[in-house]
Amino acid sequence: MDLHYRSYGAGPPLVILHGLFGSLDNWATLARRWSDQFHVWAFDARNHGRSFHDDRMDYPSMADDLGRFMTRHGMTSAHLLGHSMGGKTAMQFAATLPGRVQRLIVVDVAPRAYRRRHDRILDALLSLDTRRFANRKEADDALGKFIDEAPTRQLLLKNLAREDAGGFRWKMNLEAISRHYDTLRGAVTEGIRCDRPALFVRGGRSSYIGEHDRAIIKARFPRAVLMTVRNAGHWVHADAQDDLYQIVRKFLLHR
Repeated sequence: MDLHYRSYGAGPPLVILHGLFGSLDNWATLARRWSDQFHVWAFDARNHGRSFHDDRMDYPSMADDLGRFMTRHGMTSAHLLGHSMGGKTAMQFAATLPGRVQRLIVVDVAPRAYRRRHDRILDALLSLDTRRFANRKEADDALGKFIDEAPTRQLLLKNLAREDAGGFRWKMNLEAISRHYDTLRGAVTEGIRCDRPALFVRGGRSSYIGEHDRAIIKARFPRAVLMTVRNAGHWVHADAQDDLYQIVRKFLLHR
């Protein structure tokens, strides 16, 4: 049940949790940049990247994975940064075990339930016969019949791994993700508050955090502040890396 991870630098611990269909690789550049001040840890969530596959996939179990990971690596507490699915995992953990969280950063997600947004992606990925692709260009061409946006395809295709016998396979557990998608788009456990310092960062071109979400966030995280990165969509770390680097660094170093 080990989680695949990488760590960078030295100093106060900062743990990064990626989003749905992502992996720790999506955050490697920022992790290295923050490592001048922090010991940065990034890991692949269950059923993602090179971490273990499991039939269970919900926020309590992923928060438990985080707690076990921190304990295994000697972290009694840490700063947490989570994007989308990783943000909900971080919120679940912070609300359940606030004493193990120093500061919380949530990127472009609120603690509420969301409508189904990823059916097109799931249907596309499940329809591809990855074994027949000779190279990634063929995979991109096939995925392009379903998904027009090249950056989205690039993110998804990072999940391909080449097979020794030829062709490719998905590193992520697509069947489990699809089966538990309604759980993953659901709300973080209700009725729990966390009084730790919290920063919510939203993309100005994203609809994941609206003005109506301010009250929802404040009710659960009373010390939260909300910042907008104007020229970013949902993948803030890809669209506005420099802005996110500075915002997070300033928040973590504030005394």
